Parts: sequence; structure tokens; C-alpha cells
Amino acid sequence: MKLQKLVFSLVAWLFAGAVFAQDILVLNVNIVTMDGEEVLENHAIYVSDGYIKDIIPQSPQTPRMTADLVVDGRGAYIYPGLAEFHAHLPVSNDGSTQLQEESLWLYLANGVLRIRSMLGHPTHVALRSKVNSGELMGPRVFISGPSFNANSVTSPDQAAQMVREQKAAGYDHLKIHPGVELDEMWAISKTAKELGIPFGGHVPLAVGIDNALASGFKSVEHMDGYMEGLLPDDLEIDITTSGPFNLKLVGQVQMEKLPALIQETLDQGTYIAPTLTLFDRYFGYIPADEFRKAPEMKYLPGPLIQQWVNTKKQLERAGMLDEVNVAPYLAFRRKLFMELHQAGVPMILASDSPQVFNVPGFSIQHELALMSEAGMSNYEILKTGSVVPAQYMGRENEWGKIKKGMAADFVMVDKNPLEDLKTLQNPKGVMMAGEWLSQEKLQAELDRIENNHIRK
Repeated sequence: MKLQKLVFSLVAWLFAGAVFAQDILVLNVNIVTMDGEEVLENHAIYVSDGYIKDIIPQSPQTPRMTADLVVDGRGAYIYPGLAEFHAHLPVSNDGSTQLQEESLWLYLANGVLRIRSMLGHPTHVALRSKVNSGELMGPRVFISGPSFNANSVTSPDQAAQMVREQKAAGYDHLKIHPGVELDEMWAISKTAKELGIPFGGHVPLAVGIDNALASGFKSVEHMDGYMEGLLPDDLEIDITTSGPFNLKLVGQVQMEKLPALIQETLDQGTYIAPTLTLFDRYFGYIPADEFRKAPEMKYLPGPLIQQWVNTKKQLERAGMLDEVNVAPYLAFRRKLFMELHQAGVPMILASDSPQVFNVPGFSIQHELALMSEAGMSNYEILKTGSVVPAQYMGRENEWGKIKKGMAADFVMVDKNPLEDLKTLQNPKGVMMAGEWLSQEKLQAELDRIENNHIRK
């Protein structure tokens, strides 16, 4: 009786819902809510005005339901989608937004519904406004301002002023890069806290992981600074010989220091954006020419791919990426990742795209695989792309789960992603801000982007 009342109420709601732009009914789906590991089998989702208005159990006795658009899932699975919380939205010197807009579709086609851009530019403010207003289709966009680094920061006072300017410009957070001095970092921290704008990024060598955590880094990118924090206290690092991210020093790591460092991270509530795939592809020992052949490279301009090849080959020629150097470092990163995760440090899904051989959206699929190989469960992996990013942004009551009243942002896939992560590589459709993007629409956008970059 209770179910019948609920269903009849829904039917009435559907007919009354014509005042909205479009009501959408998604039928015959199994819902991975991410509110725990529960799967709601054989349910319907009613979407209206960009929100989930109801979630209805279905049975042979359920009265026929309808809406402006009815999508029959035919037993597919619905989950809240993924995040790319270390993106680099493109910037064009000629004012074109083509690559920015293409990136947004590449993310959507891979089920990525939230991006946090980590190298800001004034054009990103306008892009965010267009996406969030619905003028431009794309994932939900959060943006950093231009980088705080050795070139952009000249003094504590100037650093503080830069914080004020970026807050006034409307950026969502601040990005720290190498080269910032310790007194400058404290000035950034003090001003950012006063203004209520989060900050994080790389850990400058002059700052160190202890001070970075103490200063209030909301997120540490790439797990940067942790290895340096585990090196002997009296070791002087020569960045001219130690390799990218000091990878050649990994043999001197003192793992007995890690528990205290993890506790500092937990005490400060800091999030980690691990970007495992960046290190696997950019700094790994697989040759650049192998990654050049990856099928997703067809969605990016040829000159950009060649630039990536040249960048990696320069390190290869210098002997930095020989397997003897890289294999121990990548093994250390996998262990560090799991130690942090198992201790309860929150991880946010991030791959660093588009960066060297990391194509927007597709690189997140590689990140998922590497997280799984490191030992993280499928449920915890899905959390890094849904629940945890929402918590990071303070939006956990708005998105990140599939619940009544939350944003209608979700992805349809063939199989249960709690059992098979590979199913995430081929979305059957995407609901973004209450608009249904069919598999055919997603493929059409991929085809269009590929055609834009056909190698002559």
C-alpha cells in the first residue's frame, strides 16, 4: 500500500511537472548510491529541474510511469560519476576556446562530472560561468588562480596581495608551485585563511611537508613532499642530480618516519591528490613512443603530443627514466599511497590532465586501474571520485551521491562498478545537471573532436 501511494504520487508529480524545462524518468536501473556500498536493484529515478526528485522501487505491479523523456536502462547500473581533481584546463594564445570546450566533452564521455583546474587563467572564470549557468555543456568546474611560484611571488607582502587579488577575481582556490619561500608561504596561509579561500599544491623544497601541512594546505598534489620528509634530516638535496621529484633518492627513505607524518596529515585534515598515472606515464620507464600510440591521443592536437614526446625523451636521454631508477620510486609511491589511504587520509581522484600522455577523461580510467593495482577496493576508488570531492568542496549535501534532493549528476554503465571498474570506460549515458546525454551523443562529440585533430 505504501509503495502504491508513492508510485501514484510520482505519477501525479510527473504530469504536474510540465512547468519545468524537462522531466526525465530513468527506468529499470540498479543504483550504486555511494551512500555506503548498497545497490538499489530495479529502481527508477525521476529527475526534474536539475535535481533527483524521487527514487522509486520497480516491480511488475508498478503502474506505468512517464515523463517528457523516458530512458530505459534495461538493467544497467547508475553511479554518481567521477572527478578529475587535478585538471589543467587549456589556455589559448589566440583567444580560442576550442580546446577548453573539447576537454569538457572528453571528460563527460568518460563519466567525469566534476573537475578542479589546478593552473588558473582569467579565461577560466568565464568558462566556469558558462558551464555552471548551462550555456556550455560540461562537468561542474572549480578553478584555481594563476600559480604561486618562484617567478610570480617576490616577497611575503606581494604574496599576500596576490591572494587578495585572486579571491576578488572569483577563483575557488590557490595553487602553490615550487619556488615559494617559507616566509612567503606563511603570508599566503595567513591571508588565505582570513579571506576563506583554500590553498594547496606542490610542496616547495624551502617549505617542506611539515610546514606545508602546518600552514593549512587543503590538498597536497602528487603526494609531493612526503618522500623528502622521509629522507635523513642531514641529507642535502641537489635538485640538479636527484631527478624529477627527487626520484633517485628513494633508496634513502626512512619509512619509520612515516607514521608521524601520516598523523600530521590526519590532524590537519589534508586531502591527497595522488596522480599515480602522471608518474607512471611521464616519469615511468615505458618509452615515450609507446604512449604516443595510445588510441586516445587522437583527441588532442598532434603538436601537443609531439611536445610531450620531446619532453619525456629528454629525460630518457639523460638516463633519468631507466628502469633501475624508476621502478623503486614507483613502488615506493604505491606503498605510500596505500599507507596514507589505509590510515584514513582522504584521497581525491586526480590524474593531472591534459599533461604528458594524460588525455582528459581517459587518464582518469588509467588512474582507476593504478589505484586498484595498488590495493584499493572498488568502493573506495569510487568514493575518491564522488563522495570525497564533494566533501572537499563542502558540497556533500549537493552532489557525490545518488539520493533524493541531490543534483541530477550521474552516469549509466553496463555492469556493477563495485565489481568491475572497466565498465566505467564505456558510459551508456550521462545525466549532467539534469540533462541526459545519450551514448550516441557522447560518441558523436568524440567523433567530432577526433575529426578536428586528424593527422594530415
